[in-house]
Amino acid sequence: MGTTSHPAGHAVFETVLGFMGIAWSEAGLMRLCLPERNRDTVERRLLRHPGVAASSEEPRWVVELIASIKAYAAGEDVDFSGVPVDLTGVDDFRLAIYDAARKLSYGETTTYGELAKRAGHAGLPRETGAALGANPVPLVIPCHRILAAGGKIGGFSAPGGSATKEKMLAMEGVRVGPPSAAQASFGF
Repeated sequence: MGTTSHPAGHAVFETVLGFMGIAWSEAGLMRLCLPERNRDTVERRLLRHPGVAASSEEPRWVVELIASIKAYAAGEDVDFSGVPVDLTGVDDFRLAIYDAARKLSYGETTTYGELAKRAGHAGLPRETGAALGANPVPLVIPCHRILAAGGKIGGFSAPGGSATKEKMLAMEGVRVGPPSAAQASFGF
């Protein structure tokens, strides 16, 4: 095959939120693992996916992306909309949902139903939620910015579940829905 200017590979790196990882191909970002406490856990999660290469030679855009992810984790407003993504094998419905989600900027949220409408698939909020649950590159495709009806947090398939989603939104200055009665009681 010869050498290419953008070889495939993966990287695991530490952020203030924990260890994160990415995998890329010549076409773009293939996987992104949200924070875990342990480097090996992230490495295993990345290598579980077919097509993730062992190479750790980082093309320039990958070096820049890692720096951007670290900045985001540290609380900076980062725009990931220009990051190339490799969504080979993803069906047209999910591609439309992901494309619509990528248009949400830092701190901007919408609902599953509204996102479905923006993607040209009105009336499919559950299917939209399922598509986002299968999102291979969270953060770059900002599925954490999609909420359930009524401003409720909704599901999140990343480590830490909805608590991680809520933390990411809080970092972006978004307060999610009214707390439940149990959460509203003060501990003093």
